Amino acid sequence: MPEGVGAVGAGAYPALARNPKLATAGYPLFLVIHGRKGMPPFGKLLTDEQVAAVVNYIRTHLGNDFPDAVSSDDARAAR
Repeated sequence: MPEGVGAVGAGAYPALARNPKLATAGYPLFLVIHGRKGMPPFGKLLTDEQVAAVVNYIRTHLGNDFPDAVSSDDARAAR
């Protein structure tokens, strides 16, 4: 959804905006790579560099300000 606010109803999914669960970098790394519930896994589609870029983006935008960036090495280790 726009601005990362999530959705409720038949297509319910959590907000990325101001989400405290993103404080621990391993959580979004795992979700992007392996998926969960309605979110498909992207690990086979994205390189380690791309996974790190996505995770760093959602952790530093949409009202989030988690300064510890993840690296491609972190993504590789999470696979």
